[in-house]
Amino acid sequence: MSRLLVFSLFAITTTISFALSPAELESARGLYQKTDYAGVLKLLGPLPEKTGEAYALIGQAQFMNGEYKRSAESFEKAIAQDPRSSRYVHWLGRAYGRQAESASPFTAPGLAVKTRQAFEKAVAMDSSDKEALSDLFEYYMDAPGFLGGGLNRAQDVVQRIAKIDQAEGMYANAQLADKRKDFNSAEQQFRRAMDLAPRQVGRVLDLAKFLARRGRVSESDQVFVQAARLAPNNPQVLYDRAALYIKQKRNLDEAAAMLEKYISSPLTPDNVPREKAMELLKQTKGV
Repeated sequence: MSRLLVFSLFAITTTISFALSPAELESARGLYQKTDYAGVLKLLGPLPEKTGEAYALIGQAQFMNGEYKRSAESFEKAIAQDPRSSRYVHWLGRAYGRQAESASPFTAPGLAVKTRQAFEKAVAMDSSDKEALSDLFEYYMDAPGFLGGGLNRAQDVVQRIAKIDQAEGMYANAQLADKRKDFNSAEQQFRRAMDLAPRQVGRVLDLAKFLARRGRVSESDQVFVQAARLAPNNPQVLYDRAALYIKQKRNLDEAAAMLEKYISSPLTPDNVPREKAMELLKQTKGV
């Protein structure tokens, strides 16, 4: 057998052995959902040939690890593999946005514009993507006009969100009213959002945190109790209530117990990372 043939056979078998199987991709998704981001990178990173979905999972894991520049690079590669994926474009915008938050005054504006452009493109590609619409709404609401932000632009997006999810649209309207310091209207709409989605504990937490920001501590506590009854041992209820106690410098022992329970809970990527909860826990102990 010639050396060329031997080399060709070796190259073929090597490629096959490193190809990403559907089972491995599903395993990587499972690791991601369990917040084992290091496991995702260990499984997918060494592959010499990656699909768009593999690059996207790598990018999501890097994002969750706080590696925002590397995450953006991974999503750029995912988009190169599949330019039609609005999800990849949306996540690229998220990565740009997090880079902008910690960038220098010279580079932050450019990254912010790239964030907006990615969110706008993702929404144009898939007008039913509620998460992309929500991120675009938050960008318009928080960014200054010279970076393409503005409350009028945000209001236009609210209407699009409401067509997909009425409760989410009402919540977005409440945020706008809060931003405009129309606090009575904001409270009404936070309550209306909660009424529209009575089984969604997040809507209850939104109202509880709003009341706390307005200094209505007793009312906020009552709504937190309502949230705990609706979803006993829900990690987000534990974290949000503990974080508020720490901010208000009260009930620190109770806050510590909640955070310890949170840290030991099975978390998903939608939850605040354990590392952040651990940092809060230190504050309860005066560390």
